[in-house]
Order: sequence, then structure tokens, then C-alpha cells
Amino acid sequence: MSQDRRNFIKATVLAGTVGVLSGGPGAAGLGQAARAATGRGSDKVSMHQDGTYDVVPLSKNSVRLGVVQSRVRGVRIDHWKKDRKANLAHMLELIDNAFHFGAGADILFFHEFPITGWNSWTREEILRFAIEIPGDETEAVARKAKEYGCYIVFGSYARDDDWPNHVLSITTIIGPDGELVDKHWKARNIKGVFPGFELFTTTIYDVMDEYVERYGADAILPVTRTPYGNIATSSIQLEPELFRAFAMKGAEIMLRTASGGFSPWDIKATAAYNQVYVAICNNAVSPDNPGFYDDAGSGGCAIYDPRGNVMAEADTKFETLVSGVIPIAQFRTRNRQPIVHMELYREVFNTYRNAYGTNLFSEYQPTDLKDAKAYLANKSTWK
Repeated sequence: MSQDRRNFIKATVLAGTVGVLSGGPGAAGLGQAARAATGRGSDKVSMHQDGTYDVVPLSKNSVRLGVVQSRVRGVRIDHWKKDRKANLAHMLELIDNAFHFGAGADILFFHEFPITGWNSWTREEILRFAIEIPGDETEAVARKAKEYGCYIVFGSYARDDDWPNHVLSITTIIGPDGELVDKHWKARNIKGVFPGFELFTTTIYDVMDEYVERYGADAILPVTRTPYGNIATSSIQLEPELFRAFAMKGAEIMLRTASGGFSPWDIKATAAYNQVYVAICNNAVSPDNPGFYDDAGSGGCAIYDPRGNVMAEADTKFETLVSGVIPIAQFRTRNRQPIVHMELYREVFNTYRNAYGTNLFSEYQPTDLKDAKAYLANKSTWK
């Protein structure tokens, strides 16, 4: 049995028996719905048709969410071991800082690249320094999670022996017991919008058939059901359909990452349209980040309530902690799936075809940003 599967099974047992908001199926829910990429899950999407959704029993009536607005610093290829170690040390220090004074957090949330940073690297270069999950870096973060009794959520470039040559962008969720709870692949990359380059990270969309074969259809949009609430994560911007689907599957707390900027109205709308809690974690001012100005796209971390109101927001672009209390038990008593009159536009969605199809990185993985641009140049079906 793999370490990932052992960790998942242990976390599942510790989380307790699955409950369901206002009735529904029982213990099958968590084992099928919360697997994501940590094991083979269900081919049936974990959704109810009565407005309710799967949950596990809450261990707290309210949870404090802490959003860490931290620097991003890309590792230098010729010093990647030293730089990655320094980035990890800085992340661990920020975890300590969150609990040094004040209430700390029940869920501590970092952006998508606190350990590796981001730059215009080649595939071969990223595969040198991308972390493994589990690995030394996740174990170090797990010790902090256990020390402070909190969930820690963060993103990173990652490599996986099950996916040789693929560069993955994964958001990891580590529990208060120090165990790996879940890991969420990025769902998709936008294509055809960047001048002169394309992203070559392998997302779910890029290898969708194989991903579903390995992990089950329910893992396409993973919702991790924890005793602190149902969590969905994403580094995707400006795609409301994605977050609507998460809400339909029972996401109560959506943790969204950004690096280099985002649109605040998009985050606000996600909360209001779906009537859930949404947090955005962006990078802080980042000195000595190779190739970038110190304040490139920095600041703006915030937490929004289910009406789209700001609960807490960074008042600086420098490193800081933004925190707010989510009354999760009270929220759960009244929350249901979003109301969507799908019959009005189901055929439009069924008829629509994206410009770029799925599985484009199954047969070929571009070597760098420019190669990705060349490879995808003739793949669009739009005129």
C-alpha cells in the first residue's frame, strides 16, 4: 500500500463517520468524495438531488481562517537546493508567526508557490526542484500543523513517479494531526491568451481520461470534507462555472490562490453567487525575486462571506496575516446547493465545445513555455 493511500485512510478514520446535511447516504460519502488524487475514488459524482450534500461531523462550531500574504521567490537553478530550503524555512517561520501572538488559526492558507516560486523555467529545470507529496517539505509543514493543531493548505510545483515527466501544480491539505489529508491538482490552464508562450503544467484537463481512470470521475472537482467544513481549493481565475460546480458538490469554504494578481470582483462574486465563504491568497511584495519587480502583482489577500461582503482584507502589500472567524455550524444549518435553473441552459452547455480539447498533454509534454506555444498553435478548433 502506498504512503499516500495509508495517509488518506488514516485521515479518513480520524475524521469520523460521514454525516449528511439534512439526510442522505452515510459513510460511503467521504471515502468516495474526499479522495481526490490520493487514491482511487468513485466514478459517480458525489452529489445529492435534494439540495443537501455530504459532510463529516464538525468538531468546532466556528473556525478561524488565516490567509498568509507571503513573498514569492523563484529558486535559482544553480542554487535550487539552497533556495528551496530557504523558502521552506521562511514558510515555517511565517507559520510560527501566525501563532506567536493572538488567536492563530484553525486553517492556515498559503498561496500557490511559497516553496519553489515561479519563473520561466523549462520542464527539465522544474522537475529538478519540484517537491514530492509526501516528501521532506510536506513532512516539515506537517510537523508545524501538528504542533499548532491546525490545517495548513499550500500550493507547489510537484512531481510524481506515477506521472513521469509531468510537472504538476498541486494544493496540499495537511491536517491537525500532521497527516496528509488531500492533494488537489490544478483543474486547468488557460490557453491561447499569453503572447509568445503557453503554460505547460499538466492539469486535470490536460490528461483527463487517464486522470479519471486512475482516480475516478468524482476527483475531477475534489471537495475535501473535514471536521472544520468542506474545503475546495483552486488557483483558477475568471471561470465562474468551476466554482458553481464546487458549490453544487458541497464546498463551504473555497480557498483560491493567485500569484501576480487577480480580480477582487471575481472573488467577491464567487462568494455571493454561490453563498459560500471564499478566501483569496496572493503574494506579498517580494524582494530578490529573479526577473520580477518587488511589488509585481502583490497584495489583496481577503476573506469574503456568503453575501460577498469583505470579512477581512490585507491593508498592506507586505507580508501579513489576514484572519476571520467562520461560524461554520450556524452556516451549515441553512446552507444548501446553489439554486440554478439548469433546464433553461442545459442544452447550451451540452452543445458548447472548448477551443482546446482535453488530453493534449497525454501524448506529449512540451519542454518549455515557447515549445508549449508551438505545440498548441494548431490545436484550437475555433476559427
